[in-house]
Amino acid sequence: MVIMNMLLTEELELFVKEQVASSIYHSTSEVIHHGLELLKRFNPPTPDYKAWIGEQIDFGLIQIENGETVSGEDAYNEMQAIVKVKTREA
Repeated sequence: MVIMNMLLTEELELFVKEQVASSIYHSTSEVIHHGLELLKRFNPPTPDYKAWIGEQIDFGLIQIENGETVSGEDAYNEMQAIVKVKTREA
């Protein structure tokens, strides 16, 4: 492992601290590491990312074929309920 120092904007510093405080991550290093892993995986689109997107599309098409769909309104309402719960937990 290599130790690196970096400068963050106040906004990014606050975001990292919030992630650690939320117990999603155990350290600032873990937040930065995960962010870099996501950046590496998804930007620019790599063959792995394109394969993952293809898998997600195929999965969605199978769900549609099996009638496993919900209306946009129902999906929105479900997401709003999740956000409310997460907001209360924070």
